[in-house]
Amino acid sequence: MRGIAQDELFRLLDIHGEDTLACAAMLASPPGKGTRRALAVLEARLGTFPTESASAEGSTETDWIEALLRFAPAVNGHHLSLGIPPESSAAILADVGLNLRINRRVHGRFGLDTWAWLTLHMAGNIFRIGRLQFHLVRGNTADHSDANDHWMLGVHIPEDGGLSPALVDASFNHAREFFDRYFADKAVAVASCDSWMLDPYLARKLPDSNIAAFARRFSLDRCSDAPSDAVYFTFRHRDMKNLAGLPRETSLQRVVLERIDDGGVWQLGHGHLMLPPSPGNHTAAT
Repeated sequence: MRGIAQDELFRLLDIHGEDTLACAAMLASPPGKGTRRALAVLEARLGTFPTESASAEGSTETDWIEALLRFAPAVNGHHLSLGIPPESSAAILADVGLNLRINRRVHGRFGLDTWAWLTLHMAGNIFRIGRLQFHLVRGNTADHSDANDHWMLGVHIPEDGGLSPALVDASFNHAREFFDRYFADKAVAVASCDSWMLDPYLARKLPDSNIAAFARRFSLDRCSDAPSDAVYFTFRHRDMKNLAGLPRETSLQRVVLERIDDGGVWQLGHGHLMLPPSPGNHTAAT
């Protein structure tokens, strides 16, 4: 594992509890053919700023979990070689442990059905900055005609907290500062977000919520149907045929399920915003 002890690796990835034992068992023997294929794909993508998840023919979910574990030290080393603080690298790589725990909640077992999402982390261009995550990519000309050959930040929302305006403001302010410092040759001025939280229906139903305030930051470019996203990210539940037993304790839970009860379809909102100017001093934040 490229010169890193197993205990240190698990701390870096925030892996603990039952997942520690399962991951240790994976690493106890040399990688198989499927894992080696996945590792080769990750190696080729490191530092290349991909927008799409990785894939490797013949590699299983288990192969990808092992590949993510084995490759994480290389990503950490890549971050450090750019001058990025260790705590900033650890903040994003901790998504591995978080997603392992989410998998247990969703499926009741060890696994990682979100492994493809985490292959983007392994390219080295996603960072957790305060409440939000930011993914440095080339501009999407489909939504922004002036973005050709420019760089922009994709915005992602981890599940571990609220979306108060103060927290979100701090993330956006520090993001511009962070990327101006560590990726100075890739100037960014625009951030984009693709999320069910940007579905205009949600802001209409919960206009005073932090989610609605978050959505209002973005200029909505378009929407596309995403029937299961709201259910999955609200309840961590993937079966769209068995919704009757889900809780309706919060206003958000009720809105998500009542729209489906009424025959509606949740959508993915695709929006963008202009980032605030970078402050004068360059102190990275995590």
